[in-house]
Amino acid sequence: MIIIPAIDIRGGRCVRLLQGDFQREIVYSADPVEVALRWAGNGAERIHIVDLDGSREGRPVNEAIVRRILSSVSIPIELGGGIRDLQTVEDYIGMGVQWIILGTAALKNRDFVVETTRRFPGRIILGIDARDGKVAVEGWTETTGADVLEVARRYERMGLAALVYTDIARDGMETGVNVAATERLARSIEIPVIASGGVAGIGDIKRLLAASTPGILGVITGKALYTGAMDLEEAIRLTKRSKVGN
Repeated sequence: MIIIPAIDIRGGRCVRLLQGDFQREIVYSADPVEVALRWAGNGAERIHIVDLDGSREGRPVNEAIVRRILSSVSIPIELGGGIRDLQTVEDYIGMGVQWIILGTAALKNRDFVVETTRRFPGRIILGIDARDGKVAVEGWTETTGADVLEVARRYERMGLAALVYTDIARDGMETGVNVAATERLARSIEIPVIASGGVAGIGDIKRLLAASTPGILGVITGKALYTGAMDLEEAIRLTKRSKVGN
């Protein structure tokens, strides 16, 4: 399991939203590039970037900052937010983004996901954001009636690199990862799962490791790193020791 630090970009700044609410924003840095360099320096194996403005606009908004991050760090980047057409996918991959995260597009346009995975096998990640077990789209502003597992199973055997499962109620709240829901999902589908939302500290990493589910590929963490509630280097060392133990 890998630890994936998050950089959420809004208005050119590095922010965190509480429970996906755009009215409850905390700004942690005016320079997302500096933050990316910090996480890379602390040993991160990849970085999770979300263009929050893009997720609401339905198109890339902060691509210039993404480009600067790509030119500043050598570790792989996974990117989501406002990616709704094949040209945008091609542009970002051509720019150097390793994995593209599709969220709203996955629920509203399955053919688009089929085509992108065909064109870029192993480079597409499905992002499923849930509120009370139901999928949310359009930058978390719209909750659907679709069940998380039901949606996930639609995209098995397509060559997806992973599935990011975010519990919106916990995101940015440091209330603890929804380990039970993440574990159930990872055991129910063939796609590797990345947990997201609610990391409060090193205890959450230990609980995810204790789940002993090979299907859990990693965990995304943001606020806990920014507030100092969790040390990235310590979390990475813990996962490395776990691999050696296995």
